[in-house]
Amino acid sequence: MNYPGLKSSKYYALAQKYMPNGTCGVISFGVKGGREAAAKFMEGLKLASLVVHVADLRTCVLHPASTTHRQLNDEQLAEGGISADLIRMSVGIEKKNDIMEDIQQALNQL
Repeated sequence: MNYPGLKSSKYYALAQKYMPNGTCGVISFGVKGGREAAAKFMEGLKLASLVVHVADLRTCVLHPASTTHRQLNDEQLAEGGISADLIRMSVGIEKKNDIMEDIQQALNQL
């Protein structure tokens, strides 16, 4: 998982310096199984919306390799740190348990 608020993030120190009151609600993560698994996971979400942007009040997900960066070949995607299984999620204002349950039920379908 990529999130600048995690101590394991290479951007943690910068996030603490420039955003001491907390970072953003955008995270990225991969799912085992590559592009097909990423697509299946996103299609299985019921609460989160599939969109090509991540700036909304609702929880939204996108698959950069097939949307925002679709013009790049596999080598260019890898150079940019974008794997075929990468999913970006913008966490919305829904109840956290509802979001977590939606993610879990979608993962259970993989």
